[in-house]
Amino acid sequence: MLFCGVFGDVWYIAHVSAACFTLLALVELRGSQRGWLVMLFAACAAFSRFSLVLAIPVYAWLLWREGSPERRRAQLAGFAAVGVAAAAIWVSYNYARWGVWYDIGYTAWYHQDQVGQPTGSPFRLEYLPMQLRAFFLSAPEFSSTYPYVSPTQWNLALTFTSPALLLAFLARGPVALVVALWIATVLTAAPNFFYYVTGFTQFGMRHALDFEPFLFALMCLAARNGLRWWGFALCAYSALAGAWGVWFWMTFVRPLSPHG
Repeated sequence: MLFCGVFGDVWYIAHVSAACFTLLALVELRGSQRGWLVMLFAACAAFSRFSLVLAIPVYAWLLWREGSPERRRAQLAGFAAVGVAAAAIWVSYNYARWGVWYDIGYTAWYHQDQVGQPTGSPFRLEYLPMQLRAFFLSAPEFSSTYPYVSPTQWNLALTFTSPALLLAFLARGPVALVVALWIATVLTAAPNFFYYVTGFTQFGMRHALDFEPFLFALMCLAARNGLRWWGFALCAYSALAGAWGVWFWMTFVRPLSPHG
C-alpha cells in the first residue's frame, strides 16, 4: 500500500483506491449499516479493481442478517438501488469503450499483449503455479555488494513482505463476521491466482491489495484482546519491510528528481 501510494502510477492508484473504498465499506457494515452507502463504497472499489465485485454478495449477506425484518428490507432496498445504478453505469461504460457490455478490458488487452495469447481468457488454470510462486515463494536477492539485499523488480512474496497477515488466522469472533471476511478474501483473491501476469514492475505483490483489506479486518478482530510478543514482531517486521521497499525503489530504481 505504501509503495503504491508513494509512486502513484495508474495501476498503483487503482489498488490504493480499491483498498480505501473496501475498508470504508467494512467500517460502514460495522457501524451505521446504511445499505446504500455500503453499496456505493463497494461499487467504487469494484470500479477500481473489478475482482472486488465478488465481495458484494458478502456485504449483502452481512446486511441481511442484522436488525429487524423491516430494517433489513430498507437496508437491502437501498443497497440494491445503488447496485442497479452502478451496474447500468458500468455496462454503459464498457460498451462505450469496447463495443460490448461484458468485456471490462482484460480480455481485449490480453489478446494484444506480447505476454498474452491471441485468443481465449486471461484467467487460466495454467497460470496458477506461476502465481503461487509469486505470492508465496519469490524471495529477495542477496549479494556481497551494497545494499546486499534487493527485492526483484517484478514481485516479492507476501512471505517476505507481510508475514503479519498470519494474525488473521487467529480471529475467532464474531463467528459470522469472521466467516464472511474469509469468504470475501477467497473470492477476491481467486481471480489473481489464475491471471496471466503477476503485476509487472512493483515492490511486493500489489495484486494482494485486492483481498488484504479483509485480512486486515481479521487481524483487527484477532488483536482485540491484545497480541503476544511475536505478533508485535510480525507487525513491526512487515511495516519495516514496506518502508525498506519504498526506500530501495526511491534510491536505486526510481530516484526522485531535484524538482520532486
